[in-house]
Amino acid sequence: MTAKKDNCIKLDVLCAGQACHDLVLMVDHHPARDEKTTASGFLECGGGPAANAAITAARLGCVSGFTGYLGNDHYGQIHLQDLKKNFVQTDFIVRGAAATPLSSILVKPDGSRTVINYREKHEAFLNYHLSWEHCRPQVILFDGHAAQASANLVELAKQHDSITVLDAGSIHAGTRWLVDKVHHLVVSEKFAYEYTGEIDPRKAASHLHEAAANVVITLGSEGLVWENKQSSGALSAYRIQAVDTTGAGDVFHGAYAAGLVKGKSGLDLLMYASAAGALSCQRMGGRTAIPDESEVDGFLRNRPRIEPFQYEKK
Repeated sequence: MTAKKDNCIKLDVLCAGQACHDLVLMVDHHPARDEKTTASGFLECGGGPAANAAITAARLGCVSGFTGYLGNDHYGQIHLQDLKKNFVQTDFIVRGAAATPLSSILVKPDGSRTVINYREKHEAFLNYHLSWEHCRPQVILFDGHAAQASANLVELAKQHDSITVLDAGSIHAGTRWLVDKVHHLVVSEKFAYEYTGEIDPRKAASHLHEAAANVVITLGSEGLVWENKQSSGALSAYRIQAVDTTGAGDVFHGAYAAGLVKGKSGLDLLMYASAAGALSCQRMGGRTAIPDESEVDGFLRNRPRIEPFQYEKK
């Protein structure tokens, strides 16, 4: 599934950032203070924004790779095998003594979730550098974790005309540093508000457009707003019965990167990523719910085309 020439791995999409192991509990309500409750179901699977995006791109037909950290522990080994099983190139993963990051996730009946992350501090991936002689990605997707390692990839992208995308879910050192260094800035409503101070997504998109040529702000069940040099506007979300929204953003970003590889742009790109994200909400688990290429194509064929509109803040 990977293309090699002269020991160089040529990738459609390289996803750089976090991998973790998800422990998912289905509950009928959010526990109150000092309350004990019983979960109605349990699921464990790999997770993490960049790792989930890498698997998404692979399932959508791209030659995909992941670079990030996994511990030399049980969860790290499970995650590594899962990436390989999904045909993700794993040569650029760094292993170490620190534990693989963990996420405990409570999923409510309406599909909403609460996430608790645990990450040990480690130095293993901080100064990891990839060489263009070893890896040549067409698109590089960052999730903002491990900013020092990302800096090397930003320079490689500049030198070799790779397209860069930032998945910014929240404000931290990595996402803040990468905002004005990527071609496509695809962020959550939370990040947009925290970074710009604007509660109106339209105004936030215009503000962010000063830093990046292409801006998308995802609004969950309300859809998204976008702004680029050619146009601006909003798209509604596809109407679905959500089961679990965990990882929907990761899938959206992975599909967005895959869409760029496939030559999609404008509304076609946004609808492609939106369809993949919507499909992922209809099954349990962020990783286990990632759709494949035939599912996304079928979803788009059988749904009316979403028409853009001008967003009005409610």
